[in-house]
Amino acid sequence: MALAILARVIPGPRTIDDAYITFRYARNLLSGYGFVYNPGEKVLGTTTPLYTLLLAGMGMLTGGQDADFSSLALAINTVADGITCLLLWNLGKKAGSSGAGLAAGILWAIAPFSVTFAIGGMETSLVVCLLTGGVWAFLERRYALTGGLGALAFLTRVDTTLLFAPLGLFWVIQALRGREKMPLRAIVAAGLPVALWLIFSITFFGNPIPQSVQAKILAYRLEPGAALIRLLQHYATPFMDYNLLGYPASVMVGLFLYPFLALVGTFTVFRREPRFLPYLLYPWLYFVAFALPNPLIFRWYLTPPLPAWIFLIFFGGARVISSLSKRRWVILGVGATLTGLAMVSMLLDWRWRPDHGPARPAPDMAYIQLELLYKEAAQWVKEMAQPGDTLAAGDVGVLGFDTNLGILDLVGLNSPIATRYYPLNSDLYVINYAVSPQLILDTRPDWVVILEVYGRRGLLREPKFLQEYHLVKTIETDMYGSKGLLIFSRKP
Repeated sequence: MALAILARVIPGPRTIDDAYITFRYARNLLSGYGFVYNPGEKVLGTTTPLYTLLLAGMGMLTGGQDADFSSLALAINTVADGITCLLLWNLGKKAGSSGAGLAAGILWAIAPFSVTFAIGGMETSLVVCLLTGGVWAFLERRYALTGGLGALAFLTRVDTTLLFAPLGLFWVIQALRGREKMPLRAIVAAGLPVALWLIFSITFFGNPIPQSVQAKILAYRLEPGAALIRLLQHYATPFMDYNLLGYPASVMVGLFLYPFLALVGTFTVFRREPRFLPYLLYPWLYFVAFALPNPLIFRWYLTPPLPAWIFLIFFGGARVISSLSKRRWVILGVGATLTGLAMVSMLLDWRWRPDHGPARPAPDMAYIQLELLYKEAAQWVKEMAQPGDTLAAGDVGVLGFDTNLGILDLVGLNSPIATRYYPLNSDLYVINYAVSPQLILDTRPDWVVILEVYGRRGLLREPKFLQEYHLVKTIETDMYGSKGLLIFSRKP
């Protein structure tokens, strides 16, 4: 737990663009506008209502609408990840190997996929903590706590149902067989928070499904099988193995080695304690659930199944080692060596002095170059904009939070109108996203801030747009192959 705290406090906040969307919802709550992104527009654009409410609650105690949400998010995530490390150790003991659980906990404390989104202000750490805590509570037969954690997990991210739905089904089946209890307090603890949220969201927003779910499906264009390939790469390199073996070799080895060890670990743990079954199935279900629909896999989507995947790999490895030698010192020595190599590989992915942002040690994947560019753009627009102006952008996190202008979300995460214009003709895409020219022409925002690559084949070739808007500033960058971050102002 101390290692987890240090690994997050030392880098400090390196906030990701999407986190600022949640921060703006929390700030608007504290400002009296309600659970909205744009005041007066009742749209559920955040996928994490519980995290939003938690940030707003802590903000109420630490400065109100002027609270430092990045630091508050870091505090929540640090505590959550520390608890997760402890829970993994306890799960290991329950599964018959405290050493394997301890190794999983230690690696989770320093894992770049864990640290990056903790310091990035995302809800990922809380999601993982609630998932792991729910399994621990179920194994402890603390039924009301299990139900309550399941409800909180659902309200933090809906995809946590990939663990809690199988757990609930297993629980019901065991109860029908007389092997488990399902007391009323557990049912109430699970159902009441969810029911209250559904009633509120249907009444307030008109729909409990976040707007961002539909928007991401429509706006982004991916090659068939792109999500499957990304997930295969991730599951094949859980310890960032490419830092030791190189990328092609690590993927080729990992594609066979880690699924084999995870399967061995699955059967080993299940034979000892069948109540682990939902947790054992979770990383496999998560893989299938995200591979089949082929969504755009954002980096933080890869984190939730990782603790369970590492847990199974360690148990599989322990089983293989013990089958080759019964000597305890050999088992411990080999296990410690392999854990040490995994730690080294993960630490090699850290940068002791990143080339941008705060000059403090942080994982290499905790890059915030784009966020810094948007901060520069936001400051420029804020100084030039008039009250009541509307800003349109494809990435609205930093721009929306820092300018506090009315925002037209060109992806549609917070602006339902945008989804009417997608999907676009494939000729307009250079990468996986492109701005709809007609959306801009129809809505006529006062400001448009986009990476050049978002409009290269569409908006920037649209004569009517070029007549109505003039380019007022270009911030140099080659992010995603762009020729700058462009700021347009609508002509009087």
